[in-house]
Amino acid sequence: MPSASTPSAKHPASWNKPWLWLPASWAHFLSPYALKIVGHLSEKTPPAWKSFVWRGLVFRNRLGIAGGVDKDADNLKAWWALGCGFVEVGTVTPFPQEANPGKIMDRDLSSRSLWNKMGFPSAGADEVVPNLRAAKPYLTPVFVNIGKNRQTPNDEAVNDYLSLIQSFAGLADAFVVNISSPNTKGLRDLQNADSLRALLIPLKQEAQRLQTPLLIKLSPDMGAENFQEAVRVADLCGIDGFVLTNTTLSRVDGVPYPAEGGMSGAPLQQLSLQALRLAQEALGARRAEKLIISVGGVMTAADVFERLKLGADLVQTYSALIFEGPGFFRQVAKDPLAKEL
Repeated sequence: MPSASTPSAKHPASWNKPWLWLPASWAHFLSPYALKIVGHLSEKTPPAWKSFVWRGLVFRNRLGIAGGVDKDADNLKAWWALGCGFVEVGTVTPFPQEANPGKIMDRDLSSRSLWNKMGFPSAGADEVVPNLRAAKPYLTPVFVNIGKNRQTPNDEAVNDYLSLIQSFAGLADAFVVNISSPNTKGLRDLQNADSLRALLIPLKQEAQRLQTPLLIKLSPDMGAENFQEAVRVADLCGIDGFVLTNTTLSRVDGVPYPAEGGMSGAPLQQLSLQALRLAQEALGARRAEKLIISVGGVMTAADVFERLKLGADLVQTYSALIFEGPGFFRQVAKDPLAKEL
C-alpha cells in the first residue's frame, strides 16, 4: 500500500514530477543539489513584473521564497536564477542546533499539504554569515528570519534575537522575527501582548540603530481577537511589517499527520487569507506604512495575484515548490496577470 505521501494512480500529475516519488525527507535532503543544477540551467536575472520599491529596497517582482526553504543561505544564486523577486533565509538561530528528534516532515498529495516538526534546525549564525557575504552583491532583497535556540527560556529570548540582529548587521535587508513556529516548545507564548512588547521594543531599537527594517511573522492559530491584538501591539512597538502567516496546528479531514507539528500547503489558504484581512483591518490608516507579506496556501499563479489584489505588498511560497516544482517563479512571471498594472 502506498503511503499518503507516495504518488499513485489517483495523482497522475505526479508522473511528471519524479521528486514526488521520493520520501519527503529524501527529497528535502537532495533538493539543494538539484537546485544548483537547475539554477545553472536557468536565466540569471529574476524576471521583472509588478516591480516594487519599499524603504529603498527594489523588488523586481513580488514573489519570493518563504522562510524554511533555504535555512542556511546555501542557495541564494540558484533562487535568483529561478526567478525569485526576494529571498527569506532561515530560520537562523544563534548557535547550531539539530532538528527535533523523530519524523520531522511529510506530505499528502490528495490535500496538497505539507507537515513539518523541524524545530529550527540551523547551522547557526557563524555559518550563515559567510554564506551571505559570499553572495554579495545581492540581486534581490534578502531577509533573514531569526529565532531563538530551543534551550533558551522565553524570558531570555530577547538576547538571542538581539545577538542575531547584531550578527547580520549589513547583511540582512530586513529581519523577520519568528515567534510563531509551532515546533519550538513555548515559542508562541511570545505572541502574547506583554511578552510581545518586552521582546519587540529592544529589537526595534537595535534594528533602528542599524537602519534595517524589522518584521514579525505571526501564527494563524491565535483567533481573530488575539491576532489583531498582536498586530496592534507590534505596530505600537514600531514594527515595520508583517509576514502572514506561519504553519498551522489545525488539520483537515483525512490528512495523515499527528497532532503536533505545523501543516502548510493548500489547507492553510483560508487561514492565511483571513490573517491578511484581519491585519489590514487592525492597522487601519497605518497600514500604508507597513510591509505586508502574505504566505500560506499560495499554490498557483492565481493565488499569487489574488494576494496582491487583496492588499499584500509581497507574496511568498513554499509548498508550490514541492507540488509544482522550481519552475513556479517563472511560470508566474509568464501569466498574463503579471503584465497588468
